[in-house]
Amino acid sequence: MAVADPTLEFEQSLFEGGASFVIGCDEVGRGAIAGPVGVGMSVVAPGMAGIPVGLRDSKMLSEKKRELLAPLASEWALHSAVGLASADEVDRLGITACLGLAGKRALTALHEAGVAIRSSVILLDGHADWLSPALASPLRVRTQVKADRDCASVSAASVIAKVHRDRMMIEADSRIPGYGWAGNKGYGSAAHYEAIALLGPSELHRLSWLKQPALG
Repeated sequence: MAVADPTLEFEQSLFEGGASFVIGCDEVGRGAIAGPVGVGMSVVAPGMAGIPVGLRDSKMLSEKKRELLAPLASEWALHSAVGLASADEVDRLGITACLGLAGKRALTALHEAGVAIRSSVILLDGHADWLSPALASPLRVRTQVKADRDCASVSAASVIAKVHRDRMMIEADSRIPGYGWAGNKGYGSAAHYEAIALLGPSELHRLSWLKQPALG
């Protein structure tokens, strides 16, 4: 097994602590200047095995490998969901609140699919709990640094969310041309800023995030 291969060891410790399910959770698009911020979630249960071969944190994979792994990760997880918050919501509410909003929307989708949210533990990558403030009632949320690398439930959520958002941005290339969405996925490359200076910001841009020189 490679060092970067995620396992279910940490999730197993949460099952031993009484969790019925572990809901791995990771965000995507947080640092983009355009497009939505997304939160992916994948549900695992005690006794699960068969982690997809090659599963990694999405940042450690090429676009081609992510595309191949995303359906495998979705099939492996008991359930999965991606919640989104729009660029306009990011401008109005701020990025941290929108992470919580997108996470709440993903949790709602899982609840509607029949997942027992209240007896689950939600496992967030990192050290900050940005989800709990968005919830109307408290749930069991656990943070873990490098969970996207080490915990298979979070790695799966990472890949599922990244591919979902990337496909949205690629589709936008034909609908709102000129910004190179298929290549930059909404992140702030030099060519992207040049396009903004030439064309002005689009409906997908987070206006509060644009550097003033780029606005021309």
